Amino acid sequence: MEAFIHPTLSKLFDGIKGFQHRCYALNPDIMKHLVEHGQRPKVLLIACSDSRVDPALLTDAEPGDLFVLRNVANLVPPYRMEGKYDSARSAIEYAVRDLAVEHIVILGHAHCGGIHALLNTLSGQKSQRDFIADWVSIAMDGCYRYVVDQLGGTQTDNGGLVREVDVENLLNHQYLVERAAIRGSLDNLRSYPWIRERLDAGTLSLHGWWFDLETGDLWATDENNTAFLPVIE
Repeated sequence: MEAFIHPTLSKLFDGIKGFQHRCYALNPDIMKHLVEHGQRPKVLLIACSDSRVDPALLTDAEPGDLFVLRNVANLVPPYRMEGKYDSARSAIEYAVRDLAVEHIVILGHAHCGGIHALLNTLSGQKSQRDFIADWVSIAMDGCYRYVVDQLGGTQTDNGGLVREVDVENLLNHQYLVERAAIRGSLDNLRSYPWIRERLDAGTLSLHGWWFDLETGDLWATDENNTAFLPVIE
């Protein structure tokens, strides 16, 4: 069979062999315990689908450490009941209500293609894709709510959403939009009633992380979700 394996897939198969050696041959108790007792991760990590930002690789996590949800631009849709099919909301619900994770981390990153697609849409470019533009529009409120404080714009009379913002300025400061999208998704998490209950009870914490691809630096939101601060010296 190996003669018919494409070289790209062959590398992946070699990786699986390495995993088998580490977690089955050298440390068989790791997977045996997870099979017999089930998974009990303490962290739901919501990450981008980007191939450069793999949560397990970045955090050096072991099997069973993370319950991972990945999508374009690491977005969390707001709580809604309509619609039958929603992998993001169902994964969040399972992690919070069934696995009882103690932390939810939204991991965003620099040079995010999904956020770039959002900025292209804001600049008036028509998307050539079927689904991406609608999906990344989830980040629109967070973009308006949090970037305006740093780049300027016009707010509503009650200090709510921005009526207009300099899109060219946003394009030149994409990292601010990436961080704003994370903060907006944290706000969306709070719209889920069973997340709100656990936040009020003190049994769940929310965190926003932003990873800099160029330097490897990690930034995190403060406890009030008002700013990003470097966490690794």
